[in-house]
Amino acid sequence: MSHTINILSIEPLTGDVMRYRTSKPAGYDFTPGQATEVAIDKDNWRDKKRPFTFTSLPDEDTLEFTIKSYRDHEGVTNELQSLITGDSLIIEDPWGTIQFKGKGTFVAGGAGITPFLAIFRDLEKRGELRGNSLIFGNKTRDDIIAQDLLSTMPELKIMHVLSDEDTEGYAHGFIDKEILSANLINISGNIYVCGPPPMMDSVMDNLKELGASAEALTFEK
Repeated sequence: MSHTINILSIEPLTGDVMRYRTSKPAGYDFTPGQATEVAIDKDNWRDKKRPFTFTSLPDEDTLEFTIKSYRDHEGVTNELQSLITGDSLIIEDPWGTIQFKGKGTFVAGGAGITPFLAIFRDLEKRGELRGNSLIFGNKTRDDIIAQDLLSTMPELKIMHVLSDEDTEGYAHGFIDKEILSANLINISGNIYVCGPPPMMDSVMDNLKELGASAEALTFEK
């Protein structure tokens, strides 16, 4: 079922990431970690749907999306950056397999952090964030999405990994087998993974080599 929502505010988070706050359809519900198909309510764009994750909580009166735009592609994410408050989007019913199944390690690359943000916010609200950890890969410090939010979560153990910047206090390189092995809470426990396809392929292969079972892994299929 389709729903038309209005953009209430747009806030830049990084050079290419925006936080969109929108109206919420009556009775609309989702589980933290889920996503929906989003289209821009303009001619020539209504049939171009793309999946985006909710970064708000289900009990809030508005919806929030944290979206990275790719300016080198003339697609939906690039067009989103031309929108202003009052413009409309079209969303579908929520879907997605990334949901919290118990304490564990979250592994994210770039915009792959978005399904975890609502999960972390929900856990913090319920006083259950302690005992979870995040391994978060980005190119540079300036590319880290939602630094403002993550910095307010001291109970979440965070390991930042920067591929293009070698800075004190941050791991340098990629999320490889060594970093995973040193920072996983429990290879037999819950492991949540989300990121771009090359990163996903590498991390999943490394996790399996480390002994992670298929049942322990949660990712978008």
